[in-house]
Amino acid sequence: MEAHNSSEPPLEQTVITLRKNQSPEISDDGRNHRPAETLLIPEDEESREFMVLPMIDISRLSFEAGHAERTECEEEIAEAARHWGFFQVVNHGIPTQVIEQMTVEQKKAFRQPFEVKEAGGGKLQNRQASSYRWGNPAAKCLRQMFWSEEFRIPTGDIYGIEDQSLRSAMEMYATAVTVLAEKIAGVLAGNLGTGGSYFRENCTVRTCHLRLNRYPPCPFSAEVFGIVPHTDSDFLTIVCQDAVGGLQLMKDDGCWVSVSPNPNALVINIGDMLEAWSNGAYKSARHRVITSLEEERFSIAFFYCPKSETVIRSCISPAIYRDFSFREYQLQVQKDVRSTGDKVGLKRFLV
Repeated sequence: MEAHNSSEPPLEQTVITLRKNQSPEISDDGRNHRPAETLLIPEDEESREFMVLPMIDISRLSFEAGHAERTECEEEIAEAARHWGFFQVVNHGIPTQVIEQMTVEQKKAFRQPFEVKEAGGGKLQNRQASSYRWGNPAAKCLRQMFWSEEFRIPTGDIYGIEDQSLRSAMEMYATAVTVLAEKIAGVLAGNLGTGGSYFRENCTVRTCHLRLNRYPPCPFSAEVFGIVPHTDSDFLTIVCQDAVGGLQLMKDDGCWVSVSPNPNALVINIGDMLEAWSNGAYKSARHRVITSLEEERFSIAFFYCPKSETVIRSCISPAIYRDFSFREYQLQVQKDVRSTGDKVGLKRFLV
């Protein structure tokens, strides 16, 4: 695949190398059958039917406070955040043309030659460090490998993108999705009896992140994740995904279920900061992306993040997590990943 398309990162060769390192008997093409126990994604999980997440029409939030329709919508959002940590929203207020233009520009960015992307991001090049990443070059085993490429950029750095059409698309999308995130955070805060001012003061259009994701077709789809199982470190994540599917979340029973893609909906998931702030009332659910043998997948993830110095303090007593800053949390996650290969997360901050 990569030999015929100069835009492709060297994911396949990286996987073959990892397989040979783990099992010297694997041939140079990396395609020998592996024992069933080495599969990351058993066949029964791959064939699992799609699950429809709670689907919430948030246009009802336009009703005045106390209106039955608005109250019902607020309760549905809070219930989904408590029991799933994931839900979908429709009639979310982001214009279709804004999403479509962002999708067009995203694909153009990924179609650039790999050398251009790796050298500085190409269309996403700005005055900051390169925003382009692929796979996990530090992976020591297949379980740590990402079969994906991404552009990740702080929303405060969008102004520096040199490509005008891409910069304009990202600015419009980031502005619209920030408003949506603030609205949902306000509902979740209100459900716990607090106001939304905490989020308005600490999370702005300049403190968040956008991540453009591409998952190429994967010849090792049963052995390599698009993104490994994880939780998000932000307050909220808002995902715009295509119709291919691949996003899965872990239920309370430990089983993985696939999220059915809906072209008219955005996926919302709770992050670690909101779980800590809500004192565990809302759930930061573990999730992952599986790969497809034949289809490429695109998604746009928006991470609703606070300022680095923001103190995360549980709004309910007695607190189960100690106070900590967002910067402290990020540094601890980086330290844990370097030392253990995985994110320990909020367990580090229990009282």
